[in-house]
Amino acid sequence: MPAEPQHHNVSLWDLFTGFFLVGLFGFGGIAASLYHISVEKRKWLSSDEYAQTLAIGQILPGASLINMSTIIADRFHGLLGVVLALLGLFTFPLIILTALITAYDHFSHLPDVQSATTAAAAAAVGLTFGIGLKLAKGIVRSKTGLAFAVLSFLSIGLFRLPMLQSIVGLVTVSVIFSVWQSKK
Repeated sequence: MPAEPQHHNVSLWDLFTGFFLVGLFGFGGIAASLYHISVEKRKWLSSDEYAQTLAIGQILPGASLINMSTIIADRFHGLLGVVLALLGLFTFPLIILTALITAYDHFSHLPDVQSATTAAAAAAVGLTFGIGLKLAKGIVRSKTGLAFAVLSFLSIGLFRLPMLQSIVGLVTVSVIFSVWQSKK
């Protein structure tokens, strides 16, 4: 049986260093690292409390693990705890990002680096296009969805209308259309 969490012993330093370790070891996703630190290592939460916090973090808007970090830190030290936990969580990734940006800035003029950047951009465009195609399958099945997709393309792509106004206008028209369709 796992040991019960020790809520009363979580200092601000413990909170900061715990989330620093989560950020340090959490590449590719921090869920496993957050579980290891908060449940197994520091015993801030029980396994059930972790699962409940994860569920709450997932239903709130935003990144679920950032939500979880905020909930956990708030439980122990309120707003100050949240600030320190998020600072700890983001410190190491920001150091790495700053080092990568500095290295890129220093070496960006090299042809190999330029080729790699172009290839990475092409891959990102390909992935985005692939996701768009997957999403388009559902739109094409619906005449109404297809009509609004075409209207979006025309307004933003061809007529170069501002995206925000186009989206707000098309969402408004689609909601009105849906209400009208449901009353038929």
